[in-house]
Amino acid sequence: MADQAPDEKRFTAIYDDCRQRVWAYAVSRAGRQVADEVVSETFAVAWRRRRDVPDPALPWLLGVARNVLRDDHKAETRRAAFTAELARWAPPPPGDVAEEVAERLAVLRAMAALPEGDREILILVAWQGLTPRQAARVVGCSPAALRVRLHRARRRLVRAAEGDPTNAVGPVAVGAVAPPPVRPQVGITSKEMS
Repeated sequence: MADQAPDEKRFTAIYDDCRQRVWAYAVSRAGRQVADEVVSETFAVAWRRRRDVPDPALPWLLGVARNVLRDDHKAETRRAAFTAELARWAPPPPGDVAEEVAERLAVLRAMAALPEGDREILILVAWQGLTPRQAARVVGCSPAALRVRLHRARRRLVRAAEGDPTNAVGPVAVGAVAPPPVRPQVGITSKEMS
């Protein structure tokens, strides 16, 4: 590794630090079937533009991954892959699974019912751990606009998780199974609001 140029060392460090999170982002947006391809393309872009990669690199890389997903896959293909991923979470038999799993399933169903823009913002902030400022950079809007969108997405997620029929944002992907009666804990800490 002593033979590596400074650019190569930095790129290797970025790859080692961020690859798993970029992959997780790709899985959450498009399913496992295309995640490896998205990660490969994202880091190919990062290598070509290695001098343009800012510090911290993760928001920039997630922005590249977002563009790769947008350019390579139509919205219907992404929704189908997401639905297929959710199908792996078959409804638990009554009384056989812990309440925590039922809550997770309810949240996943509610996420599937949300518009893609809402899902993306919630994934970036809650699952990827980005601040609203960083998430705004990924989606290409101001931090203030992102906070408004995040607030609205959270409200729609809670309504969808509660099975609110006035939350007509689309069909629930898993469909036939009603969400469990327990209200899932859908919250984001105040630290993430900064």
